[in-house]
Amino acid sequence: MSYDGVGPRPGRSAVMRSVAFLAAGVLAVPALAGCSDPDPAGKPLAGQDIAPAARSLIADGGTLRWAVDAVPETLNTFQSDADATTTRIAQATLPSMFRLDEAGRPERNPDYLESAKIIETEPKQVVLYKLNQQAVWSDGREIGAADFAAQWRALSGKDSAYWTARNAGYDRIERIERGDNDLEVRVTFGRPYADWRSLFSPLYPKEVMGTPDSFNDGARRKLKVSAGPFAVKKIDRKDDEVRLTRNPRWWGEPAKLNEIVLRAVPRDERAAQLAAGQLDLAEIDPTAARRIALASPPRGATASATGTALMGPERGRGSGTTTKEHRTQAAFQGFEVRKSLEPAYTQLALNGADGPLADERVRRAVARALDRKELAKLVLAPLGLPTEPVGSHLALSGQAAYADNSGAIGDQDTAEAQALLADAGWVQGGPIKEEKGKKGEEAAGAEGEKAGEGEKGEKGEKAGDGEKAEKAGKSEKSEKSEKSEKSEKADGGEKADKKSESKAKSDSESDSEGGDDGTYIVGEDNKADGGEGKHLAQDGKQYGSKQVQQGGAPGAYAPQGTAAPAGAAVRPLAKNGKPLTLRFVVPAGEGSQTLRTVADRIGIMLERVGIRTEITKVADESYFKDHIASGQYDLALYSWPASAYPATDARPIYAKPVPAADGSLNVEQNYTRVGTDQVDQLFDQAIATLDESESRSLIRKADSRIWAAAGSIPLYQRPQLTAARKNVVNAGAFGFRTPVYEDMGFLKKGARPSASATAR
Repeated sequence: MSYDGVGPRPGRSAVMRSVAFLAAGVLAVPALAGCSDPDPAGKPLAGQDIAPAARSLIADGGTLRWAVDAVPETLNTFQSDADATTTRIAQATLPSMFRLDEAGRPERNPDYLESAKIIETEPKQVVLYKLNQQAVWSDGREIGAADFAAQWRALSGKDSAYWTARNAGYDRIERIERGDNDLEVRVTFGRPYADWRSLFSPLYPKEVMGTPDSFNDGARRKLKVSAGPFAVKKIDRKDDEVRLTRNPRWWGEPAKLNEIVLRAVPRDERAAQLAAGQLDLAEIDPTAARRIALASPPRGATASATGTALMGPERGRGSGTTTKEHRTQAAFQGFEVRKSLEPAYTQLALNGADGPLADERVRRAVARALDRKELAKLVLAPLGLPTEPVGSHLALSGQAAYADNSGAIGDQDTAEAQALLADAGWVQGGPIKEEKGKKGEEAAGAEGEKAGEGEKGEKGEKAGDGEKAEKAGKSEKSEKSEKSEKSEKADGGEKADKKSESKAKSDSESDSEGGDDGTYIVGEDNKADGGEGKHLAQDGKQYGSKQVQQGGAPGAYAPQGTAAPAGAAVRPLAKNGKPLTLRFVVPAGEGSQTLRTVADRIGIMLERVGIRTEITKVADESYFKDHIASGQYDLALYSWPASAYPATDARPIYAKPVPAADGSLNVEQNYTRVGTDQVDQLFDQAIATLDESESRSLIRKADSRIWAAAGSIPLYQRPQLTAARKNVVNAGAFGFRTPVYEDMGFLKKGARPSASATAR
């Protein structure tokens, strides 16, 4: 999971955009664009930034020291506690039949496959894999059908002795057999499977998959047999690092590096370790990115890799800095910031299980109150990254299944939101029954000190860092999850329109990570963010782009035509004597400032239609387990990755919850508890349709209906900021593309990376 921060992450780690409302609240979903229209998938909003260089320019040898979030508990990506580092190790050391290209689409990996295609559809789907004749395991044995069969049996779900986190796709296989020779693997499916390319990536040797014991325990702490450009040499838990060494039996282009050391370094310590020369590559937050950008101008050939937005107005200033700061700044001159958009997006989740949001009209009203363009600018504009809101739950721009289906819910519209709320029985200024010991408009039951309220016109807003995601259980009963914990990513901040928000008042509350450290109602006490407002407003000035620093165009950071005139605040809504106040849960850690910034801005937007938000900050480690997975929230922010196989990976996220045998609700990964039979049917049809164009169309229809149900609202694609030593090439902000580990390395003396060169 990953907080934007925070969010469960299917896809890579587990292994993983106008509707008419009638008076009665009936929803009419518009027809999708015709086949003759341009491909709605479009292009990626941002490309990868890795300082590409031809192999001839790269020195042989060297050790790349690369920061990660943790030393993994397991090296088996198919176990529930696998994490992002597990995936990184698998990419460098194990076969993958397919990997992702720069647009997030699967492509055949020629190091392992000469070809792979469907050769029969009737009476059964049959896929024939023709393996690279040089492909061997590190013990010298050829990769073959026995390895494919062992992995199928382990992951099919038929043997409960295997502690697997997922079996999607493998449960559809009927048999695996040798083809006409040892290099051919014939896979027969009992049921059609559109996402067959997702299978056997990574592929483990039969020594790992062959028995429950070897699967459950054998590959947790060591990987004796591998088949990639690198092999696992040592896992050192005392020093918190994993050492990968060049594989002498690798048959492809030899790895340029001798070793890759994956070192567990907390994100708030990475800048110091970079300055101390202890790291060569590390994902960082905007604060560290700005410090590096100030010390070191961007590469002339790829100036967009850092951009003036990160520089801020203080570039080149040295006054007021200490000797220590001067030394740190000098140390940063050997680094640069490489940036892209991560293949993941942040969403607003609306818990539809009970309370006001169980009413679809209220969920739609929340959606219509949001200005998603403003929220995207809030986070991404200060980083100089594209600010296009995400238009799909199931793919990102550039991916084959992407289409902007947000029209199924409609754009920001205050009048429409208010009409929906009125239709649901919520009355402005209605009578409110006072609870015992509490005033009528004060939210009940929240622990912690009240910290403030929403503003109507803040002068300067907030710059975010990133947030960290945590893994949640697959159901409300189960602790097993298909997705692993993800690190927080860098985000930005912004400066807001003076006409739409007033200056925030500070509060003495701090952002402790120790527990619930503050609850506040947006709309009360003339406070906004428990003291973060001033700090983040300053950050916004530092990170802001030139346009933002100058105030930007009118309406650029507030929805045009929706701000209430001064002194004319919308009265709170009430129904049956109760106010419409939604519990908005956010993580409290220092790395989660951006989520809190976004939450505050959402609270302001909702206040304009009469909805109050009770924002509660909770400890990062309990955010998912105790709040999101257990349903103890109304509103929350967390992230999902974009999978190349949405019919497989996204189904458990949006499947309609069903009662379990003991009466509890099995939500799988649908933490909003909002689902429909129609969406389930569209997923089922898409996964069983071997016509790729038809399957994409079904996925897009499913997405339109997910939008219409308003259980979750995609907001923005997450930023990816990486600090890299300037002579490190073919590594950095990878975007969609799977890293090519054998091409990473250090430039030869006097050589320069080329903007036109591309990694293989």
